Amino acid sequence: MSSLSIVLNFQAGLGVLANMFLLVFYTFIILCHRPKPMDMMICHQAFIHIVLLITGTEDWFGDISESLNIDKDFQCKTNFYITRVMRGLSISITCLLSVFQAVTISHITSLLAKFKYKLKRNMISAFLFIWSFNLLFNCYHIFYAGAFTNVSATNQMKVTKFCSLFPMNYIIKALILTTAICRDVFLVGLMLATSAYMVIILFRHKRQHKHLHSLSHLRASPEKRATQTILLLVVSFVVMYWVDFIISSTAILLRMYDPVILSVQKFVMNVYPTITPLIQISSDNRIINMMKHIQSMCHQIFKKR
Repeated sequence: MSSLSIVLNFQAGLGVLANMFLLVFYTFIILCHRPKPMDMMICHQAFIHIVLLITGTEDWFGDISESLNIDKDFQCKTNFYITRVMRGLSISITCLLSVFQAVTISHITSLLAKFKYKLKRNMISAFLFIWSFNLLFNCYHIFYAGAFTNVSATNQMKVTKFCSLFPMNYIIKALILTTAICRDVFLVGLMLATSAYMVIILFRHKRQHKHLHSLSHLRASPEKRATQTILLLVVSFVVMYWVDFIISSTAILLRMYDPVILSVQKFVMNVYPTITPLIQISSDNRIINMMKHIQSMCHQIFKKR
């Protein structure tokens, strides 16, 4: 196993474990307590990132497919389809988190504040729409992806070690690319717009707190912390998205397959789903308090011994 493969497997393993922790924690919150809309979104995001990391790590997905004796062609189609669906869901949920937080911290007299209760009430509908759109939009991967055979004979473009993309009609290709670019530009633009809005609110909030009582500051800190977390997630996503876009666009334009470039691209793709749960774990007071409680219990047990 090469050093790049070891790095990718370690990265994916760390990401899967962190996201599984988040998934279990927020599932417990949703089932046993009164969940916040943000809890549902983070739980949703954790599940998406687990699947994305597993399908995006070729060694893992390949081993699972071989153990189940799955046909190579079906394996490639499934891998391409699931990975693209999960990537679309990841950007959609991140955008939804950003929009929801911007609406949450809006002043009661602002226009965005009017959408606060509508967003809470229609959260399930938003999830269903996001899933339906991404499942339907990425269906073309089932027809235009398959097991790699011979590039020179079939004019396939090799994109992974075992998989390739088949040639498609220029009109279909143009429609798919246009729709994908419009979706991504809209979602990334919306994330940047809501992030800028949240930065402005935080700046105003900081100025106002110079003249307010300290107790008000303590009450506002959870919302401030949540906003800072979302801003950090958005910045991380946008940076990794554009780095990935540049690498993948270069590879497509040059119509080349290079194992090193592919490994670097996978590393960049997996950075966001790996660091997201770590950021959320370190910023959620409920998780921090639970960890402190467990640590205190363990300390008492060892002290008695």
